[in-house]
Amino acid sequence: KQTLLPLLKEEVSSFIFPCKPAVQRPERQHMVMELLRCIPLLLFLLFVCGLDHFIFTVLSVIQNHSFIEYSYQASHHLSVNVMGTSLMAQLLRGTIGALNTSFESEMETSNLVCLPRPTGMTRQQYLNTCLPLGLLALLCLAQVYPFRLRRAIAAFYFPKREKARVLFLYNKLLRQRKNFLHLQRARVARQARQPPELGTVLLRWCRRHWPWLRRCLRQKCTLCGSAETPQHQPCPNPECFALYCESCW
Repeated sequence: KQTLLPLLKEEVSSFIFPCKPAVQRPERQHMVMELLRCIPLLLFLLFVCGLDHFIFTVLSVIQNHSFIEYSYQASHHLSVNVMGTSLMAQLLRGTIGALNTSFESEMETSNLVCLPRPTGMTRQQYLNTCLPLGLLALLCLAQVYPFRLRRAIAAFYFPKREKARVLFLYNKLLRQRKNFLHLQRARVARQARQPPELGTVLLRWCRRHWPWLRRCLRQKCTLCGSAETPQHQPCPNPECFALYCESCW
């Protein structure tokens, strides 16, 4: 049977390696989608906090600038004088004299009871409000690691299904690699038929006449584009200047 290892550079990006601590490309796409789902919640939270601060500001302005205090003062004096010395005068003086009154009043009132008394949220309260959303974002970032165990759990309970999946993946990669090599061969042949550019010709001339410049003027793999290393293999055809890495070769 044909082996698939080592994987090609183009194939590595489509797989998830459980032992790698870094977030890999397929996981990154899923993680970004989960973070995008948190944006509506973030916008709603910002809207609610902004609305709360706006209402608090309006009520504070009303409380500070709508205070009115009333002050009322009044005085009243009533005096009835009955003149004379007769019996009737004395009787009226004793009866009507009780009406002699003196009254002074002073009243102060305000609309303090009717004014609103807003209480703004503190910084700690705002932080506690945003804390669940922050935890949700952290879960979106950290969920990629527990998700790597899904296949191991499924393989433990359904080993036959896992074997079928591995066989399907093996055949799929073989077909993709066969098509990939066919396309790359056609691309290399098409590039070989085209005349080289001036920069490419100058680079080859410098590398041929000054070999010590090869450390600076390194070529790339014709297929995957990886930088030149001692393991790269040149094309055996002396008229071809193609260079291939170990995996592509």
